[in-house]
Amino acid sequence: MVNQRIYSVTQLNTEIKNLLESNPSFYNLFVQGEISNYKAHSSGHHYMTIKDDGGAISAVLFKQDALKLRFKLANGIKIIARGRVSSFPKTGQVQLYIADMMPDGVGALHLEFEQLKQKLYSEGLFNSEHKKALPSYPEKIALITSPTGAAIRDMLRIIKRRWSFADILIYPAAVQGTNAPNELINALKLANSHGKADVIIIGRGGGSIEDLWAFNNENLAYEIFKSDIPVISAVGHEPDFTILDFVADLRAPTPSGAAEIATPDSTKLIYNIQNIQNRLVKAQNKKLELYNAKLNSFIHRLSSPKKILKQKNQIVNLYKHRLIRAMESKQTERKLKCDFAVKQLDSAINKRLETSKQKFYKNCAFLDALSPLKVLSRGYSVTVNEQGKAIYSSEQIKQGDILKINFKKGSAQCKALKIEE
Repeated sequence: MVNQRIYSVTQLNTEIKNLLESNPSFYNLFVQGEISNYKAHSSGHHYMTIKDDGGAISAVLFKQDALKLRFKLANGIKIIARGRVSSFPKTGQVQLYIADMMPDGVGALHLEFEQLKQKLYSEGLFNSEHKKALPSYPEKIALITSPTGAAIRDMLRIIKRRWSFADILIYPAAVQGTNAPNELINALKLANSHGKADVIIIGRGGGSIEDLWAFNNENLAYEIFKSDIPVISAVGHEPDFTILDFVADLRAPTPSGAAEIATPDSTKLIYNIQNIQNRLVKAQNKKLELYNAKLNSFIHRLSSPKKILKQKNQIVNLYKHRLIRAMESKQTERKLKCDFAVKQLDSAINKRLETSKQKFYKNCAFLDALSPLKVLSRGYSVTVNEQGKAIYSSEQIKQGDILKINFKKGSAQCKALKIEE
């Protein structure tokens, strides 16, 4: 044991690291498993464990490699990772340094589609309250598609057949390839800036998911959501779904279907107008017949005006006699009431006069009894001083005052010689 080399922990970890990195088998290998313990660090690096039923290995995906991924990492996703195996010197932990990664079992495009779909759904881009109504009778229809594809020929043919009154505005754009998303976005912006179209159709014919991938672009989805003009999606065949179909105001199964949805059928419209016109004519004729019948009835009534006047005169005379009789009856009744009232009034006046007369005589007798002359006639006299003021007490005079004594007949002047109380 003395001759054996003794490693420090750091030396051992370094030796393990060197052995792993010097083995070409561990330098560029593929590992299949399921992501667990996933953590996205603020630095942009991603840490996780890749496991299967029998084991697990730690793994790291650095920021510069993570930016290349076309899907979002999450726990539970089965993946195939490409990278190298090494160890971390401080802990001796063996881990996989991932350079690239792809979903296992489901394609990366499908996974990216589902993740983008879920993101936009959570942001409300698919909500029905944001959907704009399509015009019933569009005057201008904008087509955003390839100018050389079969889709534009089908749409032009159907629009001209169904609704030839509409003007068609074509905004050419690539519908496949790396440049397609930007060209579609620019065409949509241009159509909105012009503001001439009543409805926009965006689409192309069918194809593989790779062929239709331009319509799953996130920026295109936001641009469609912001569009002031209603948008109809018309991508691929009926089973094909893209992000465009969910964001658009209406999804059509095919470009031809979009052209039919966007336009009314002028043939049916003309038929309906003619049908309405016929119904209006029938209704008008029916009213004319009714008015003619009423007019004939009036004419019949006016055919013998003398007879009508005679009937009216008879009615007037009848009411006249009734009115005269009623007035005479009322007049007689009122005269009787008036005569009765006059008699009652005379009786009341006479009675009132007699009562007043008796009262007057009574008051006269009373006043006569109180008259000073009546008192004087019984032998009494009235004495007044020089000022003519009546003397009723000896206290009112003093000795020597000149007094006047009034009798029933005549008066006498005297002088107070003595005062007695």
